[in-house]
Amino acid sequence: MSDFQHHDLIIVGGGMVGATLACELAQQDFDVALIETRAPDCSWPQAEFDIRTSAITRASQHMFEHIGAWDGMAARRICPYREMRVWDATGSGAIHFDSAEIGEPDLGHIIENAVIQAALWERTAAIPGITRYCPALPQTLLLAQEGATLALQDGTRLAARLIVGADGGQSWTREQAGLPTYGWSYQQHAVVAVVRTQFDHQETAWQRFNAEGPLAFLPLAEKTFGIVWSTAPEHAEQLVAMDKAAFLKELHLSFGDALGRMLEVGARAAYPLRLSHTLRYTATRLALVGDAAHSIHPLAGQGVNLGLSDARALIQTLRDARAKQQDLGHALVLRRYERARKADNLLMLTVMDGFKRLFSNDQPILKSARNLGLNLTDRLTPVKNTVMRQALGL
Repeated sequence: MSDFQHHDLIIVGGGMVGATLACELAQQDFDVALIETRAPDCSWPQAEFDIRTSAITRASQHMFEHIGAWDGMAARRICPYREMRVWDATGSGAIHFDSAEIGEPDLGHIIENAVIQAALWERTAAIPGITRYCPALPQTLLLAQEGATLALQDGTRLAARLIVGADGGQSWTREQAGLPTYGWSYQQHAVVAVVRTQFDHQETAWQRFNAEGPLAFLPLAEKTFGIVWSTAPEHAEQLVAMDKAAFLKELHLSFGDALGRMLEVGARAAYPLRLSHTLRYTATRLALVGDAAHSIHPLAGQGVNLGLSDARALIQTLRDARAKQQDLGHALVLRRYERARKADNLLMLTVMDGFKRLFSNDQPILKSARNLGLNLTDRLTPVKNTVMRQALGL
């Protein structure tokens, strides 16, 4: 294999999870190849906002800090949220989370995906030990007991002890390895956009549960929010096609008066929502992380944080294997990673699926149960504080 470029491992996918994983491993003296089809635009900030946003937990923030990416995000645009208000549009149920109640400065940060990706991409260029292949399209993957090889469309050939699939919900690496998934459509689409409101965000994330799905207002800047509006596919299509005035009117009707009038909206897009879970996270010399292994409903904003937790677990697994002079891609090593993450991910997917079914309906018994549950949890301070610490990843 003299005509191959050799690395310790190859990460397919340079998005938020893949780039973070590459940076962390390279900082620990692993030789990493990072494959990405298209480099992100690093010229941020720009006049407009990215309509795609992520709620970043404290645990994920610590990862970004450790690899030196957090400063690049903060220099562009990040917005902490110190409180969260959740209420049911069809009843009196409501809950208020306040970081001050657990002695924390915030509950997390809302950051545009473009900001996260730009800062991470800059770090992949700055940290020694990462070889970036971009733009690059993987063409052929060969997974064998003696090693793994990856051929790129431009003729480059790579070899490694381990391939990591961090290439999203439509994962090419997962498909090549023949790893089966199961799941179902939620018969909902998430409409995303950036809106400006009459009142400021008050460093608060807002979420209203309507019968057709949750509507979240995530603070980005003064009086500016990223919204995630989960609704029926037909309604989502209508919302994207509406003129701005009609959209803002419907948004106000669906959300209420908490933030005053809806003043402006930019571009809109809609994405189908589904639950997906891969039956096995590993194959011969292959491990999956992030959306390549699991996809979750966005109502709790945990998608990217779950993927970064996968990355953390894989890093620890590979460090331990190297310390014991074990083969990084050996089945026994990769099984330890899968055991570390699969149960936690499955629990989170199940809980979020249950919340979606509980709140996205208009059945009288379930309406009463969820309103009672919201109000009871709001009054039970120890329970509410535990929920906040869990959400922070502490």
